Amino acid sequence: TFPAQRGADPEEIVDRLGGLGAAMVELAPVAPDVFGATGNSAIPPVYTYWGQFIDHDITANTDRDENGTVFDIRRPDLQPLDPSVVVNELRNLRQPSLNLDSVYGDGPTLPDGPVTRAENLYDGIRLKVGTLSETDVDGNDVGGLRIPPDPEDLERDLPRVGSGDDKGKAIIGDDRNDENLVVAQFHVGFLRFHNAVVEWLPDNEGLVGDAETFARARQLVRWHYQWLVVHDYLRTVTRAGTVDKVLTGGNVFFTPDPDAVYMPLEFSVAAYRFGHSMVRGVYDWNANFGRGAEILPATPFRLLFAFTGNASPQFLGRTETLPRTWPADWSRLVDKGSSIPDRFARKIDTRLALPLTTMLNMGNDEPDPGIKELLKMLAARNLLRGHLLALPSGQAVAERLGVTPLSAEELQQNNTQPLNDALAAGDFLTHTPLWFYVLKESEVRENGTTLGEVGSRIVCETIIGQLRADDESYLRQPGGWDPGAGVRLPSGEPIVTISDFLRFAGTL
Repeated sequence: TFPAQRGADPEEIVDRLGGLGAAMVELAPVAPDVFGATGNSAIPPVYTYWGQFIDHDITANTDRDENGTVFDIRRPDLQPLDPSVVVNELRNLRQPSLNLDSVYGDGPTLPDGPVTRAENLYDGIRLKVGTLSETDVDGNDVGGLRIPPDPEDLERDLPRVGSGDDKGKAIIGDDRNDENLVVAQFHVGFLRFHNAVVEWLPDNEGLVGDAETFARARQLVRWHYQWLVVHDYLRTVTRAGTVDKVLTGGNVFFTPDPDAVYMPLEFSVAAYRFGHSMVRGVYDWNANFGRGAEILPATPFRLLFAFTGNASPQFLGRTETLPRTWPADWSRLVDKGSSIPDRFARKIDTRLALPLTTMLNMGNDEPDPGIKELLKMLAARNLLRGHLLALPSGQAVAERLGVTPLSAEELQQNNTQPLNDALAAGDFLTHTPLWFYVLKESEVRENGTTLGEVGSRIVCETIIGQLRADDESYLRQPGGWDPGAGVRLPSGEPIVTISDFLRFAGTL
């Protein structure tokens, strides 16, 4: 952990880490235009929120205990916890095996079968999908506004509660996937992909019975998802060659026992939070709220949090479901070959978009103004969690992995003066918080285009390791499995990219 911090005054700890988090935020755009073009990576925005979807599928509650006190970053005596306390009292409430329990729950209630807890997610063996509102946020008909991408297809929202105290809340396996509109629309893609597989099976595999059809559909959806996570998502966000080294050479540092799987905190509390640095301040969202639109030339990040059932007020308080002007136009969010600079995520680095200092749906019930401000600052929260859970420093992890640690000069490279001051004030040049270290490694050694060697190894070994520990995953199938043995697009082509996946689902 941070030896220089252990035993320090708790208020000093909060100040040092809070100061580092505040200095990571970009207070002004990196370019004069609204899109901040010079800060873009070559990674389309879908990967930012695909990463969030994966996180919600394999982790939950990995930074808090049952009573919400031991691992609370608001506690007044903020000191690194003894590792034995973390091991004994911290529990992951999500299955880490990438089995889409965040989508399926425990499955539908079938005829003559037991009643499932997730039966309200289903219409028979199909997953429920919500319908867009016929009106816009002002209660008026959408009139001549463009409805992307298909005006006849309104099944593009999450299913929602229609009345009562929970009116507008999403009816899905993990309501965190209604946290912002991008991940919500991504979840819609999974609902529709499953339903499309259910329709595909009778003509292609001859399955007609509900139980058999559902089991096969869920299996295929899981395998397509897992394969894409490894061969599209990981290959895009991690250092070239890392995926192949882990697939062919095996897991070296993270070797979970199938009978006692766990989620390493170096992954869930540090390395896998790299996606926060990829978040844009504005997005080219669709034909109504993006380039060429008459309403807004871009969608501010904050609005993507307002148009969800978890927002307060929901959908700006004027519609029960997502307005039909607001579904994602995925063609603007998935194209690796786009010539339009704002159709990419930000680089993976230590500079965070300004909206991440005022998270719309965080800390709103906190009475203490100082704590409320802290909870709304994403960077400070990440750093404080890592400190409280006694994560090793970036240098310690690099040495364990056999990677040359970042030098003090590299840690200070291209920083603002306030950021370098914060690093020096907290002794973070020699004992660097792991989350910050992973971001800086990407910034200085990979130009922010992918994770660096330390970050890539943690992320690849954890995700591929979880698949190796699951005897039902695509990696554990006798003789292997690839998309050639799965569902296919109408053209007959296999599904080998996230664009193919969304296209089969009918949302692209």
